[in-house]
Amino acid sequence: MELIQNTLDISAYLAACEAIDHGHPLVRSTAATLAADAPDAYTYAKAAFTFVRDAIPHSADTGDPRVTWRASDVLAQRTGICCAKAHALVALLRARGIPAALCYQKFDVIHGLVALRLPGAHRWVRQDPRGNKPGIDAQFRLDREQLAFLVRPECNELDYPVLFAEPHPAVLQCLREAVDRPHLWQTLPTEL
Repeated sequence: MELIQNTLDISAYLAACEAIDHGHPLVRSTAATLAADAPDAYTYAKAAFTFVRDAIPHSADTGDPRVTWRASDVLAQRTGICCAKAHALVALLRARGIPAALCYQKFDVIHGLVALRLPGAHRWVRQDPRGNKPGIDAQFRLDREQLAFLVRPECNELDYPVLFAEPHPAVLQCLREAVDRPHLWQTLPTEL
């Protein structure tokens, strides 16, 4: 699948917004801690991915009812659904100057992913920081994708090819307005 930037300006994939608040002190300090043992962009990107995937549980896996949507809140509360965890990973990548985008898959509801473009690379690579559990084995890979879920076109599932510089408005609105995770499951968009 060819990934398509929704804006040609690569600087948009380094910018901050309300949800991708990579100027926040907690995001900056987390990025600095991860970078301390990462001598290059690849090593840092992998460390940031692993941190978000493993150190921030998916709220559905733990039964946590809290809903986070801002990257700094995901890091502070150590919880989030896939889309919120994607916001955190994008913020950590952008904090270190690595262009990062938000992208999505369609299942029963929208599933959030991240795409990154390492320095010197001429293509974007999708990553899935959702969090592993039995039956899910997402890994940081540049040679091929190893996402949490594969789409099944025969079930009306699909990969959206668009790379968003900011969270999709429909997804962000649901996250912001949800009173808790059970409410969020009822309001998450089923398509973009």
